[in-house]
Amino acid sequence: MAAAAMEVDLGNEYDSIQRKQSLYKSLDERFGIQKEMYKGQQYSQIYFARLHLMRTMLYSLIPNWKPHLPVCNVLGLEEGKECIIVGTIYKHMKLKPSILDEYSKERSATPLVKPHNFVSSDDYLVLEDESGRVKLCGALLLPSFFVTGIVVALHGKETGAGDFMVEDILEAGFPHQIERPLVSGEDKYVVFVSGLSVGGSSSNPLQFQLFIDHITGHLGDEKEQSFAAQIVQVVIAGNSVEYPRTLLNGQNLNAKDQSRLSEPIKELDILLTQIAAGIPLDIMPGPDDPANFSLPQQALHRCLFPGSSAFNTFRSCSNPHSFELDNVSFLGTSGQNIDDLERYSDANDKLEFMERTLRWRHLAPTAPNTLGCYPFTDRDPFFIETCPHVYFVGNQEKYQSRLIKGSEGHVVRLICIPRFVETGTAVVLNMRNLECHTLSFGTEFST
Repeated sequence: MAAAAMEVDLGNEYDSIQRKQSLYKSLDERFGIQKEMYKGQQYSQIYFARLHLMRTMLYSLIPNWKPHLPVCNVLGLEEGKECIIVGTIYKHMKLKPSILDEYSKERSATPLVKPHNFVSSDDYLVLEDESGRVKLCGALLLPSFFVTGIVVALHGKETGAGDFMVEDILEAGFPHQIERPLVSGEDKYVVFVSGLSVGGSSSNPLQFQLFIDHITGHLGDEKEQSFAAQIVQVVIAGNSVEYPRTLLNGQNLNAKDQSRLSEPIKELDILLTQIAAGIPLDIMPGPDDPANFSLPQQALHRCLFPGSSAFNTFRSCSNPHSFELDNVSFLGTSGQNIDDLERYSDANDKLEFMERTLRWRHLAPTAPNTLGCYPFTDRDPFFIETCPHVYFVGNQEKYQSRLIKGSEGHVVRLICIPRFVETGTAVVLNMRNLECHTLSFGTEFST
């Protein structure tokens, strides 16, 4: 759908500038939970669905990788015989938190300070399929690199100790990418922002108001307003509000506390109405928003936004969120998937974690092991079928961006969106060339 024509008012001195438009297509259907019914099912079924889907795809890649080697299951391994096995990796972690540990008699032995990363030198990997499991060994396989839930093909042989000595690894690799449309030559911008935390103690309403006035064309000279007219989409990637923790204690609230609880979302709606009046706007839920906890988080209900939802430019979306703008494909989350990878594996930066999820063809490999997700029975919605042109995650400590290229001509722009409440920074992407820059807003008061 195309947004209605919008204008940026330059006052009486100038003629108004027409805002550019883009054709928008939502691809969130696979993240919806409409007719799903929870009947006490366990999480094994989502792992079976993932294994079946990924194994079929890996089998198709093996003839070009190691055509001379036989493929067998874990139960069919023979000592000293080289073969290929395909299965799901399980990572045994000594430091991984367990609910049982909290109630064990040896609680005093548990360190009081919880680490933000649970990787240790004692970790080891196991490969599982329907027939059994086998412990993996070999210098090629670094436990700190992998997490539970990835499906891979391994070349190796069984040792006398009953382990599988890995000699080579085949990951799924980048999925197929639809070719980006021919460049028209005109600049069109998408603005990403996350971690607004409206209503929080550290929230600065003036800072966000400056951001709104800038992108809607109410600030700056003609050059600034011409730039604002080229913004065709705003994406808010989670954690838009923050509630007082003291109110969320499971107790009944009195009328005054109920009013306090509704104030942040009311304030957010007033702010978003100003954006939606001029620019198409997508809002995604995050871990701190009034949405379901488990991924995929469903869209925030429109009744929370009586002002902004009156505009057809306002869209409440799921997390993860997938869409196309002028045939440029976008995929993103509010950050939970990458934050969880950081807890259970190591990398140089957040962008490396993002790249791994694309190479593993899975948006949230640690779900449902350490990341909450809905117990799907016949599908895994986090499987990445097609490679996006832009892949973003919200609520990160700092802005990072990188353009990565695959072996078959894949080009993907990775973006870490910083928390606005802490940095005052939004991210701007030019759809013409996938180049990025930041918009930073600061307020200082002198006494």
